[in-house]
Amino acid sequence: QVQLVESGGGLVQVGGSLRLSCIVSGRTFSYNAMGWFRQTPGKEREFVAMINWSGSSPDYADSVSGRFTISRDNTKNTVDLQMNSLKPEDTAVYYCAGNLVALPRTSPTNWGQWGQGTQVTVSS
Repeated sequence: QVQLVESGGGLVQVGGSLRLSCIVSGRTFSYNAMGWFRQTPGKEREFVAMINWSGSSPDYADSVSGRFTISRDNTKNTVDLQMNSLKPEDTAVYYCAGNLVALPRTSPTNWGQWGQGTQVTVSS
């Protein structure tokens, strides 16, 4: 059984940084695409970033471009999200996603595997 487990969330002040990590277990880390999404109460889950197997051409939501960096280590089965210059509007539960089954990649319905989420709170 495949499992995605996120860690690294927490409380941070405006302008601060956090690094989220997602580890994939239960199978060979063969998902070509891995992604991060986030969700706040009452809103749909929204795309944050994604990365392909080689790590080339990562994609970011406009709202985080230039502040967040996605990376992966295929030897450790991990995908990380480095978040800098955090803003209050970045407050959300962040989810790791795998097993992209359809396009567009920005739609959460096109991803087949999810972690349990980790809370990020940015205080002002």
